[in-house]
Amino acid sequence: MLLSLIRDIFSAPEAVTAGERKVGVKCVLNVGGGSKSTPIPSHFADWRHDLLDIDPRGAPDIVCDARELEKLQGGIYDAVYCSHNLEHYYRHHGLAVVRGFHHILNENGFAEIRVPDIAQVIAAVLEQQLELDDVLYQSPAGPIAAHDVIYGLQTEIETSGQDFYAHKTGFTPKSLSKILADGGFSKIFISTSQYLAVHALAFKAEPSMDQYALLEKNWNLRPE
Repeated sequence: MLLSLIRDIFSAPEAVTAGERKVGVKCVLNVGGGSKSTPIPSHFADWRHDLLDIDPRGAPDIVCDARELEKLQGGIYDAVYCSHNLEHYYRHHGLAVVRGFHHILNENGFAEIRVPDIAQVIAAVLEQQLELDDVLYQSPAGPIAAHDVIYGLQTEIETSGQDFYAHKTGFTPKSLSKILADGGFSKIFISTSQYLAVHALAFKAEPSMDQYALLEKNWNLRPE
């Protein structure tokens, strides 16, 4: 399987080019989403949804290591969506991924990112007096232990045989904001309303009124 995976990665097609896009249809690149059967936020409902993933099992549109995003054509996506993927890279590699987001977005593009909030996780473990293998919460994938949130979903790592499913770093609101700023994003919004997660919107430029309108419902985002 490893040889097949390596072959797929190095023969991966480039991302959709500007000439292939339909006029008036915005495009979102879902980085590390696993499969298009996994829902993405409702504000992307009418957008073209391209999936990029290192694992070909989920039939992504682009088989690629997210650390290599800068090798793809730049400036062609209106948004990047990346949910619970950025923690799968060592911190210095995570910065390369964030810079790849910046590269692949057009000049008015934005990235929407979700990662575990390690500060919340530690607080929950202490408050509930949990062991690492105790169940922290229930998810569509089944019971999730504190160990899974900190180090990666153990069942997925075991069944896939791939260590890219392991977690190699962790984030708090402050550290997520910093890596996004270091990656070139100039306007960053952070939310910790989700249980045990930190959620970010990162813009290359000042958000437009259309973007505020798009994100107002799910983000309660309004012009300052």
